[in-house]
Amino acid sequence: MNKKVFQLLVDNTAGVLSRISGLFSRRGYNIESITAGPTADLRYHRITIVASGDDEILDQIEKQVEKLIDVRAVKVLDPDDSVYRELCLIKLEVNSENREGVIAISNVFRANIVDVGKESLIIELTGNQSKIDAFLGLLDGYTIMELARTGITGLSRGIKDVVWLDD
Repeated sequence: MNKKVFQLLVDNTAGVLSRISGLFSRRGYNIESITAGPTADLRYHRITIVASGDDEILDQIEKQVEKLIDVRAVKVLDPDDSVYRELCLIKLEVNSENREGVIAISNVFRANIVDVGKESLIIELTGNQSKIDAFLGLLDGYTIMELARTGITGLSRGIKDVVWLDD
């Protein structure tokens, strides 16, 4: 199984995300992660989808998504020519004995402690998937009470393939 990161520029219309995810479910394609949000031009949203499958399936996904009426542009983000990031929030159970250890690990990874309670900490970490996975691996032995990951979002490097839409 291979993975591809698709970046879609879509019209900011009601139901666009539903239509895109519906295409995946109807065809039985797997979505590893999906993120969406507005662009600098509020008429458009950027959607980043990580999909998995063999090369034929991934090529088919690209072709099918390009046909959707609200989709203005589709590009595949090459890992070597793109920047990927993910946000992770982790709520850990802590006590007076292990709190300093968690803070030390967080500092090494440049994570932020965003909430401190008597029995818990919430840590915010941004980075690529391998950084987040490595951080979570070091938390082995601590109790993760809750975990939320946003999924990948990304942009291609440079200006060579920036999509400019005209009215």
